[in-house]
Amino acid sequence: MLDPLLVAPGPLVDVAWLAAHAGDPRVRVVDCRWYLGGRRGADEYARGHIPGAVHLDVDADLSSPAHGGPGRHPLPDAAAFAHVLARIGVTPGSVVVGYDDAGGAIAARLWWLLRYFGHPGGRVLDGGLQAWTSAGHPLSTGAPTIAEAPAMDLAPGGAPVADKAAVDRLRRDSAAVILDARARERYEGQSEPVDARPGHIPGARSAPFVENLGAPGGAFRERAELERRYRDLGALDAHTVVCYCGSGVTACHDLLALATLGREDAILYEGSWSDWARDAALPAARGPEP
Repeated sequence: MLDPLLVAPGPLVDVAWLAAHAGDPRVRVVDCRWYLGGRRGADEYARGHIPGAVHLDVDADLSSPAHGGPGRHPLPDAAAFAHVLARIGVTPGSVVVGYDDAGGAIAARLWWLLRYFGHPGGRVLDGGLQAWTSAGHPLSTGAPTIAEAPAMDLAPGGAPVADKAAVDRLRRDSAAVILDARARERYEGQSEPVDARPGHIPGARSAPFVENLGAPGGAFRERAELERRYRDLGALDAHTVVCYCGSGVTACHDLLALATLGREDAILYEGSWSDWARDAALPAARGPEP
């Protein structure tokens, strides 16, 4: 059980909160930096990270192997994720603060997985590494020594997930809203760097995760601005909301934004565009319109 005196309300914590609590043994700080191509998050972690932070990798730690499920980043199974958390010393009473250098785009995956597997302690550092250094706090190059914790008994189901068959039904449902968290050029089909074909799910609305932020790589917009954004997208009044991206990672950023607005029932399309695009029987739309 989380100590209510330790936990800040909502899924985001700011630098002041983390600086005040980072030395608490109940707080585990996780560097989630990961990049689509070229750079390696582990290398960036080694060059400098928030003191006491451990590093988790999207491919190795926050996903199953790509051949084991839909899309490029299938969800890990409960036992595998329990082992990851045990390795970095997470217990049922831990607060796990993820950060990155992309405005929380990758750290949101860790936050969402903790929810999905029933752990209430997931948080994201608002503004990430840049906010930490901008506030004058130092970085470390040494990896902390952390005692492994007993593996928790995790079970999926703490957050909703959809497969492509469910999304194919929902795209025809007037009471549902489907949001695409990728960059607009990928949504419109102008470019597709990694997946089988360009475009978007017909009926989906463009909702790039970067527009949740006040500036690229920065902190989240004020609540009123986020509320206006998602109301304009139809997501606050829809009966059902589904979010997807390329492979189910940055979609969690839209899910995080929605959770701050009280829509914790929004659904992740696990396989996302990487799953949809490789099924030639499913349609794809191009251009700026749903």
